Amino acid sequence: MEPRGQSWNRSLPPGKKAARAKARAAIPAAAKAPSSSTDATRLYLSEIGAESLLTAEQEIDLARRLQRGDESARQRMIVANLRLVVKIARNYTGRGLPFLDLIEEGNLGLIHAVSKFDPERGFRFSTYATWWIRQTIERAIMNQARTVRLPIHVIKEINKCLRAAYELQQKNTDAPTAADIASTVDCDVADVERLLALHNRVTIGSAGNDEGRGLLDTLPALRGTEPPRCAQRSKVTALVDRWLDQLGDKQRAVIERRFGLHGCRRLTLEQIGVEIGVTRERVRQVQLEALRSLRAMTESEGLSIDTLLD
Repeated sequence: MEPRGQSWNRSLPPGKKAARAKARAAIPAAAKAPSSSTDATRLYLSEIGAESLLTAEQEIDLARRLQRGDESARQRMIVANLRLVVKIARNYTGRGLPFLDLIEEGNLGLIHAVSKFDPERGFRFSTYATWWIRQTIERAIMNQARTVRLPIHVIKEINKCLRAAYELQQKNTDAPTAADIASTVDCDVADVERLLALHNRVTIGSAGNDEGRGLLDTLPALRGTEPPRCAQRSKVTALVDRWLDQLGDKQRAVIERRFGLHGCRRLTLEQIGVEIGVTRERVRQVQLEALRSLRAMTESEGLSIDTLLD
């Protein structure tokens, strides 16, 4: 049996492998996920759950100290946010990687976020780190998909459907149907059924390796990883409003309806086209143009539009 995390790592080019090895070597001991032992996993979850969370003031202080070269500040920020990684990783179980691999990949994203975080932007660290954690986890899942011969664009579509299913289930008690998911992601029902069938085929072989299932509830105060939302949400809303004001009227109308902003209901491309009097294809083009503009605005401030509109 291959070491955990190596099955997909073989597909990476030598330069990428070396970079990942260097990043893994820099991970503090507390951020290294344990072996496949159930007891070791439970102990890891218990230990990181015992770490106190940081206040906004502590985050700013630690980030400023890190900018001055204080490595102990880096360690503190990483360890205090390991619960955030577990919280995000649990949403990716059953997608081809064992739970512990998901945690390890997420920890790499967390470490990168700590290095890049600018405390003067006014955002909580968790808002910024979430994007990097998701990126590293999703990239690892995509690399794993290569070993089972699923094209990257297919795994992206599968992830899109799974995320829609998760969001729908949060709103309703009943499990969403393929038709519900298709309506949300603006796709044919047959395509959704095909993608879900592919997902099931890929995960059958790895289900027995997902050691993290059933242990997540052992992590104390998992919900505590989310910072107080009111002040943070108002900052995000103000920034999003400012960026939307820089779009054209049609671009703004499409984005508001596509992502359910400012009281608008989330609509499909076709539904938006009916409302504003253009074709579905034109709505798609306008959305791409608007997102391209928004991405440039947000990245200039060290943020990600994907996280803010999620």
